[in-house]
Amino acid sequence: MHRSVVAVLCFISLFASPTPGQSAFAAPVRVAAGTILNFHLQTRLNPSAGDTLDALPKGTVLQVRILDSIDSGADRDGTEFHGSLAAPLLLEGEVIVRSEAEVRGLLVLLRSRNHPDGFRYELLVTGLTDRGKSFDLTASLNPSFLDPGTQPAPGSKTTTK
Repeated sequence: MHRSVVAVLCFISLFASPTPGQSAFAAPVRVAAGTILNFHLQTRLNPSAGDTLDALPKGTVLQVRILDSIDSGADRDGTEFHGSLAAPLLLEGEVIVRSEAEVRGLLVLLRSRNHPDGFRYELLVTGLTDRGKSFDLTASLNPSFLDPGTQPAPGSKTTTK
C-alpha cells in the first residue's frame, strides 16, 4: 500500500512541474516620471459615442508625458497611472484634443501564449480629459494587442529587464 501511494505522488508531481519555456513571471516595466511614450489608439469599443475621437483611425499615435513613475516590480496589476498629452491630437489639421490634456491609464498583466514568458506587462491609456470633457479610449504601446512581438515605437523609453 505504501509503495502505491508513493508511486501515485511521484506520478502527480510530474504534472506539477513548471512548463519549460514559460514562466509565471513577466519582464518588468519601469518608466520614469517625465518620460514621453508613444501610445497607439486601438479600435474603440463604442464608436458611436458621438465624440470627435470617433473619427481618429486605429493606430493614431498619442504622445504621453508620464507624470507618475511606473515600476511593475512595486506596482500591482491594475495600478493607475497619470500623464498629459505632449502633443495635441489633430484631425484634418484641426486640434481636437489639446496638448496638456489629462491622460489616465493602467498597468496591466496580460496572459499571452505567444509571449515567451507566458505573460507580459502592458501600459494602456484608458481615457483623456480636455476642457472638462472626458473621452474613453484604449491605446497601447504596441500597434496591436495581437502583435506582442512588436516593440514600442522609436522614441519610447520603456525598459524591460
